[in-house]
Amino acid sequence: MTAVRILHLSDVHFGVDAQLDQLEQIELFAPKLEPDAVVLSGDLTQRARHGEFQAAHALMRRMSQIAPTLTVPGNHDVQWWASPFGIRGTGPLFRKYRQWFGDELTPTLEVEGAVIAGALSAHGVSTGSLTWNLRDIAVKGHLPVSETDRLKAIFDRARPGAARVVVMHHNVLPGAISRRMGLADPEDAQRRLAATGADLVLCGHDHQEGAEQLDGRLTISTSSTQSSRTRGKRASVFNMVEIDADSIQVQHFSWDRPTCRFNPADTASFPRHLPEPVVSVAGGDDPDARVTPPDDPR
Repeated sequence: MTAVRILHLSDVHFGVDAQLDQLEQIELFAPKLEPDAVVLSGDLTQRARHGEFQAAHALMRRMSQIAPTLTVPGNHDVQWWASPFGIRGTGPLFRKYRQWFGDELTPTLEVEGAVIAGALSAHGVSTGSLTWNLRDIAVKGHLPVSETDRLKAIFDRARPGAARVVVMHHNVLPGAISRRMGLADPEDAQRRLAATGADLVLCGHDHQEGAEQLDGRLTISTSSTQSSRTRGKRASVFNMVEIDADSIQVQHFSWDRPTCRFNPADTASFPRHLPEPVVSVAGGDDPDARVTPPDDPR
């Protein structure tokens, strides 16, 4: 397969906390990275206000001139107060987001070598996102079974060898500093995400970068934030992800305030596990028949 390069941004939080110098540098730097796609994994705004969405939409338009761009909403982009627990339906929750980014909350983007599918984890104040911690109200997300079923159907239709990428807002693994999960019932969500056949999940929410592999199979890229609200007052970070036939590499780019530029920082590389191909045998296609390695005596 052709190597696929994805520029992964998250939590730009247009509003009082946005760091415009960082975003301006990303716009200048992004073309040099030659991405095949750009992903914005939610929390485009701080208070879901029209002016914040307008600024985020302008950023998306500028990124789209560099490469095809996909966005999903985060918890800060949801007008949760307009319909807590869905008492007025889900329409009011995303009214402003849809006005600026279109009706589709879970878009799919196909580029050469990859299928990139958005998933909705931000649902405002909902029963699926509730925990025993009051701080989690309107902050935590959840991933319904219907979402992972839909993702699996998309990936089942993808071309053999194509990278299968999920984009969602809430962090799938705990933050290194916060130790907080972004999702309610995270173990179940992790299991169902792995069962979709995805190679990679791009997420944010925790405001600290990360790159890990779940159960040696599913790579998780967590992007930081281009706002003043980083974890532990760390430098802001965005991620550049490269996927080839054998591996997935996550390169962090860290903000250097004195020089006002992003510099390459840590890199993590993980093996990519492709499903074994099914071969045709006499009498029809046997789903249990697998390609036999040349050195296998059978």
